[in-house]
Amino acid sequence: MIQILNLSKSFGEQELYDNITFNVNAREKIGLVGRNGHGKTTLFQILLGEMQPDSGSITIPNGYRIGHLQQHMKFTQDTVLNEACLGLREEDRYETWKVEKILFGLGFTKADMEKPPSIFSGGYQIRLNLAKVLVSEPNLLMLDEPNNYLDIVASRWLISFLRDWQGELILITHDRGFMDSVTTHTLAIHRKKVKKVKGPTQKLYDQIATEEEVYEKTLVNEENKRRQLEVFINRFRAKAQLASQVQSKIKVLEKMGEKEQLERIESLNFSFRAYTFVSAQMINANEITFSYTGKEPYLIKNFTLNVEKKERICVIGKNGKGKSTLLKIFAGEHEPLSGALKRNPTLVTGYFGQPNVMRLEPKNTVLDEIMSASPDCNLQTARNISGMFMFKRDNALKPISVLSGGEKNRVMMAKIVVTPCHLLLLDEPTNHLDMDSCDALMQAIDEFDGSVVMVTHDESFLKRIAKRLVIFDKEKVTLYEGGYQDFLDNVGWDDEKDNEKETPKITLNKPVSLNKKELRKLKADIYKERDSIVKPLSNEINRLNQSIAEMKTELQTNNNILVEASTRGEYVKIAETSKRNSFLNQELAAAEDRLLNATQEYETSKKEFEDKLSEIDS
Repeated sequence: MIQILNLSKSFGEQELYDNITFNVNAREKIGLVGRNGHGKTTLFQILLGEMQPDSGSITIPNGYRIGHLQQHMKFTQDTVLNEACLGLREEDRYETWKVEKILFGLGFTKADMEKPPSIFSGGYQIRLNLAKVLVSEPNLLMLDEPNNYLDIVASRWLISFLRDWQGELILITHDRGFMDSVTTHTLAIHRKKVKKVKGPTQKLYDQIATEEEVYEKTLVNEENKRRQLEVFINRFRAKAQLASQVQSKIKVLEKMGEKEQLERIESLNFSFRAYTFVSAQMINANEITFSYTGKEPYLIKNFTLNVEKKERICVIGKNGKGKSTLLKIFAGEHEPLSGALKRNPTLVTGYFGQPNVMRLEPKNTVLDEIMSASPDCNLQTARNISGMFMFKRDNALKPISVLSGGEKNRVMMAKIVVTPCHLLLLDEPTNHLDMDSCDALMQAIDEFDGSVVMVTHDESFLKRIAKRLVIFDKEKVTLYEGGYQDFLDNVGWDDEKDNEKETPKITLNKPVSLNKKELRKLKADIYKERDSIVKPLSNEINRLNQSIAEMKTELQTNNNILVEASTRGEYVKIAETSKRNSFLNQELAAAEDRLLNATQEYETSKKEFEDKLSEIDS
């Protein structure tokens, strides 16, 4: 267990934490949330000893190992496999199958294993560093936005890996679905304090909202009471017969103290403006083919897609396969080598992509960049729009060169908002945004009256937004007429299936020449593999059973509360308890589904290992 006690940290006048205290207990998987700039990454650096707090203490047990994702790209080995093996613990130094399994999961192929790390892109080099920390099996694993560097298949694999993780975990990610899939607790940095709850992100946010609503109502009530007391004291102070009552109310007033108004926290709040589109078709791509070299291999080959009114199309697949290129073609930045691409001559697009972020002028201020998006955008309009994107007052005068990645993303979004459009082309718009900003973006896309074509690996966005899918998988591009959950249920990822086939497994066929020592070693390896797969499932089943029992108990208690509240006419309590019960029933249904899946997987895996051991014994 790690104990953080009365921790404080400031940078100049900006105070991040004010005497925060919390524990990281055994087997806890904690999702760390908070607005950008509120100190999530700084807290990581303090826990790693890379930065010192202003005050407070951190207690870490002797011999406790912390692993975290390194951003530097210093590689010393000649192959990917050898480099990743550097992460193995001394006692596991010959367990190369563990390394291969993780590398396969993160998207490396068998051929990649023997290639030098230096030839890979920055994203894949980060994946290699991630593999090194995962195979090191630390007590505490600390991951800061790991899925920024992963495509959707690798992200799904990492979710599965972290669910089985037997140590402690602290995770920062803007992807709410990713976080809720793997964490047991949520910890928020909020108003310079921390709040930790057992359960998903929404439970914590709901609790904070409820507490702040109660605080605000209490503040109003106390202010009213204070005014009443002051009126009484001032009115009857001179009357001798009421002197004792006046003194009593003075003492009450002195004891009350004063509650401070909660400081307003800026939130991203905007909407995309849509032009009315009168034609039926925006873009018609017919049998288009493209490669940067002008010859094979083609990133896109013989692909056909019609983009019509009010579309919600998501482009998904592995990195480096052509997703961003397809958006550039639709935006007019590239032309296909063959096939026909027709854009409606009246079409107005809003394009958010990496090339455009890089084209922001470093010397310009935020206001300069927003006004540059349209000649009709005057200073007051730019001020209004910059305010929507949390650039108020002097922040709107910041030069682009000093902005963070998330702030530059917000500037790009603001430039799109300046001019109404028919079609939004969005390439990974959630990168560098915090969870609240991602929620605001999802809401804005939901409410946009035009069409959207978006590249994303965020499964929360995919499940909520996508009505059609363009899928880059298994070296081909296909169109799927349906939503993302429907795709997972009925088709699934070819590359994900191949990873399962390619992942090394212990050989079942026993050579006749094995002696007793070799047989014992083979059985020991099978027991070890069994424990690594079956035990986490057993733990998950136990955790789910306990969670389900707790929710059922709370539902029963709440039902009793509702009965009592109904007889007393306590309508506020009825509303609050009913809302809580609605949430609990949703969580209970989801937990029961997970329990069923985990139980089925447990029974299947257990039977497979029993068969392996029986084969050896025979």
